[in-house]
Amino acid sequence: MNIFISGGTGFIGSYLRIMLLQEGHLLTVVTRSPDAYESETARNQQFVSWDDDLVAEMEQADAVINLAGSSIFGQRWNEEVKERIYSSRIESTRQLVQAIRAAEHPPEVMVSASGANYYEAKGDEVLDESAEAGDNFLARVCVDWEKEARKVTEAGVRLAIPRIGVVLQEDGGALDQMLTPFKLFVGGPIGSGDQYFPWIHMHDLCRGLLFATRETSLKGPFNLNAPNPVTMRTFADELGDQLDRPSLFRVPEFALQLVIGEAATLITESLRMQPKKLQQHGFEFQYEHLTEALADIL
Repeated sequence: MNIFISGGTGFIGSYLRIMLLQEGHLLTVVTRSPDAYESETARNQQFVSWDDDLVAEMEQADAVINLAGSSIFGQRWNEEVKERIYSSRIESTRQLVQAIRAAEHPPEVMVSASGANYYEAKGDEVLDESAEAGDNFLARVCVDWEKEARKVTEAGVRLAIPRIGVVLQEDGGALDQMLTPFKLFVGGPIGSGDQYFPWIHMHDLCRGLLFATRETSLKGPFNLNAPNPVTMRTFADELGDQLDRPSLFRVPEFALQLVIGEAATLITESLRMQPKKLQQHGFEFQYEHLTEALADIL
């Protein structure tokens, strides 16, 4: 396929591009600085600017995968950071949707990312795609992000919205933040430890995104996380076992909030998500259990 990707140079997008290129797809990656990737341009991959003619690009695309958005990790959230997190997602999605709707021959499908924090935290309650939205900052971002993406259906384009769990890979995201204390022998569960942690291995995440471009009956929101979420205490114990380090030092929620502010909700809220819709459509996870996922990554 000819696949147009936004956010293709980020944490998830970089891994996704490798998978897609290995499968022989033709990629067009939109970025703020296409010149920075001149050395990566090849026969089956090109980089374009957000200021280029995106309508023309949509005429050539079979599928659009929208992952654009400022990183939510690695910084304390002040009002400026929160505005960047919000606007980077909403504005980029709006620009893509406008380009698709203006195309005479639009892509067949748009896969537009959302997040696990769409949902209201419900403790032990299982959350499938019918669960209600939350009311904190990240939930509001996800609600507005999805609302903007839904406008693409007015052009007759199939829309799939992956609500992505906490992505596990060693060189970024939540796991990268958690490895250091364990390596220093001061690791342990964050918050109460009883909250559910909706994780997914990076490889399965990328496979799920590609699956959504191909599975023509998959529409609307779907949970993209492993089918066996675990509590934070279990996650910390498993991580300690893989690193041969103790998991003894619990990090209180208030301490985490002092360091990273509202971003703490990413890890301290309980989201027992189940990828019900994805499994109903026949998707098979390669990493269903945390032990095998961490063993592969670490």
